[in-house]
This record gives sequence, C-alpha cells and structure tokens, in this order.
Amino acid sequence: MDILYFLIPLSIVVMGVMIWAVVWTVRSGQYDDLEGPAHRILMDDDDPRIPRPQEPSAEPRQTPPADTQPKH
Repeated sequence: MDILYFLIPLSIVVMGVMIWAVVWTVRSGQYDDLEGPAHRILMDDDDPRIPRPQEPSAEPRQTPPADTQPKH
C-alpha cells in the first residue's frame, strides 16, 4: 500500500512529461508535412552527390588473343 504513495505521483509526472512532449512536437511543426518525405525519396536521383554507375564505353572491348596452337 505504501508503494502507491510513490507510484501515483510518479505516474502523474511521467504523464505530464509525455503531454508536454506531444505539445512541443505539435508546436514545433513535426507533423506539418507528412507526405513530403515519402515523395522526397523519389526525387533524390538528381542529386549530384549520389555516385552513378559508369556507363559502358562506345569502344569495343579488347579480348586477349586466342591460343593459336591446337590442343592434343
């Protein structure tokens, strides 16, 4: 029974901190743009900082000479 004298005020303090955190996030604009990050991932292809794979060159590849001696 004595533990209730500690747990009830503690739970009220924790609830107050949680309410304050929600109010702070709403006031600071954390929930304003919910679709922007979902669309932003599609637009990252134009970013010059993203390394791109090397395009194949127009020159034909040089192959090593074939073995000219017949195999026995």
